[in-house]
Amino acid sequence: MMLDTNGGGLPARLRYLSGSFHVVSPGDHVVCAVSNAHIPLGNLRYWSHELQEAYGSAELAVQRYNEAHAAGRL
Repeated sequence: MMLDTNGGGLPARLRYLSGSFHVVSPGDHVVCAVSNAHIPLGNLRYWSHELQEAYGSAELAVQRYNEAHAAGRL
């Protein structure tokens, strides 16, 4: 998986669904909710439809899930 942490074009706005996502506003990447790394749309594999967030890896997704669960957000 490639993460672009050096800028890039405009971020996309997505609506995260269970198993897919819908592009609300076009762009070439989204920002990881945990690491703030840019994730090219073609490499986006992990997100939460409950929290409406993208993640750069499975480990970061699990970390955020555990944090949100402990805080009562899930």
